[in-house]
Amino acid sequence: MQWTLVIPLKALAQAKSRLSDTAADALRPGLALAFAQDTVAAALACPAVRDVAVVTGDALAGRELAALGARIVADEPPGGLNSALAHGTSVIRAQRPGSPVAALNADLPALRPLELARVLDAAAEFPRAFLADAAAIGTTLLAAAPHRELLPAFGTESRSRHRTSGAVELPLDAVDSVRQDVDTGADLRAALAMGVGPRTAAVAAQLLIPGQ
Repeated sequence: MQWTLVIPLKALAQAKSRLSDTAADALRPGLALAFAQDTVAAALACPAVRDVAVVTGDALAGRELAALGARIVADEPPGGLNSALAHGTSVIRAQRPGSPVAALNADLPALRPLELARVLDAAAEFPRAFLADAAAIGTTLLAAAPHRELLPAFGTESRSRHRTSGAVELPLDAVDSVRQDVDTGADLRAALAMGVGPRTAAVAAQLLIPGQ
């Protein structure tokens, strides 16, 4: 099964505020963009991925991610993460009604293509399925089979909300790179320890991170 990934990305100037203890205001937009670039590049290299659609209203992010091969879907009208995912999915499904789609976080800078393929292959066994994040509270990937609604419920405690919605949680091991999103300084250190993509590594080199 070849998947279309829908990746939401908020305006870079507003992104990653929880990294304020690790990255100065001037560096956070570049860090958020680097996360997204490395996520998209790894996703496009995944053998289970047909294409990637990024939903964003940020012009710079749109240009940079389109240059990597992503399709850019305008986030309009902007209404938050779940609205962006619903909009992006509707655009994809309007052209390819039978396409399997998966929502993927934009902040997975250590993402490994083959680990992502394992998750997507497992998700293909269910109408809807999701992968919990490294903290076991949130969600990094939510998948919907052909002709099934995505029904995204990202946000606080999304793991619980996706399970309650009927999505099957994927109990996979050895897919740490797909689980490790980055919201805090501790998350960033964990991703760096795994090995991040080149764009994140270049921006992170400007930060003073113990153990980097």
